[in-house]
Amino acid sequence: EIPLAKGLGDFLRSKNFQVFGPGSDGAKLESSKSWAKSFMNEAKIPTAKFWKVSSEEESQKIISNAPFPLVVKADGLASGKGVFIPETKEDTLKITKELFNGKFGNSGKIVLLEEKIEGPEISIFALCDGKNYILLPSAQDHKRIYENDKGLNTGGMGAYSPTPILSKSELSRICKEIIEPTIEELIKRNIEYKGVLYVGLMITKSGPKVIEYNCRFGDPECQTIMPLMDINFVNILYKCATGNLKGDEKISSSPKVSGCVIAASQGYPENYAVGFPITFNYDVSEDIQIFHSGTLINKQGEIISDGGRVLSVVCQGENFDKAFNMAYKVLKGIHFNGIYYRKDIGNQVRKNYSYEGL
Repeated sequence: EIPLAKGLGDFLRSKNFQVFGPGSDGAKLESSKSWAKSFMNEAKIPTAKFWKVSSEEESQKIISNAPFPLVVKADGLASGKGVFIPETKEDTLKITKELFNGKFGNSGKIVLLEEKIEGPEISIFALCDGKNYILLPSAQDHKRIYENDKGLNTGGMGAYSPTPILSKSELSRICKEIIEPTIEELIKRNIEYKGVLYVGLMITKSGPKVIEYNCRFGDPECQTIMPLMDINFVNILYKCATGNLKGDEKISSSPKVSGCVIAASQGYPENYAVGFPITFNYDVSEDIQIFHSGTLINKQGEIISDGGRVLSVVCQGENFDKAFNMAYKVLKGIHFNGIYYRKDIGNQVRKNYSYEGL
């Protein structure tokens, strides 16, 4: 998201490259939460009520007078860790103060206080060419660090695709009330959005509401969805980049389902140590992919841990039980000092679900 926000797409287009990815203007949907909120209000897109604040004093008044708990968000980019869901007003005040005191640098100079909404979260991906769009299989990720969705928000601890909780009528409603008004508002603002429009939604009792936009595929949803795509997928991306999407293209995807579990460093998303050798011992299969994110190779040629989220273990199967059983079996064969992963990823869709003994 940082290269897109800084204008990488614009620079490459100026050199006559075809680019799948928005310019810096379209990337503002992700790089400024307050800009995105104003955008949604202008386009009448359903989202939570919010207050944009630029000082601790201003935030104190709103938090003190609010009749309900508030979500706290850093306005700028924070690697997926800039959203906080405090339980008390005291915690809300404390987190807001930390943001204004530089927890995320310039990204926290402006803070969003947002009404807390409830319901299952869904990720929807629309591939856009500036005018038309088609949808990818939906996904659902797990943001919190601990089992049963406890603890701090992270960049994502695991995901699965496609999510079975959306009916066709609900998906149609999301397209009409959220995806299409988003593209129309972009066009109205002379923003040619060529790329993936990621919409993080909450399905509330009053209908779907937007939590956030991303201007890229998202991690770990991307790792989860891509193994389901066929070789024609790159042609659809090219159509988007060249502005030639018809909007009726069919995306060919595997009949299997896909599950992803993140192996993280102990202490993530706060303080954690890195530099530990990683060993792998599992049976290779075309239904198993291990994506490296927080790793590097040291001078001795060893793969070592080098980040908060270290590996994404992704598996496909005929059903979610098979996909996740395989993922956790693979994880048992991966070792590094301080390896940590949630043992309840995919619990909403696993029939024989139990994480005891994993």
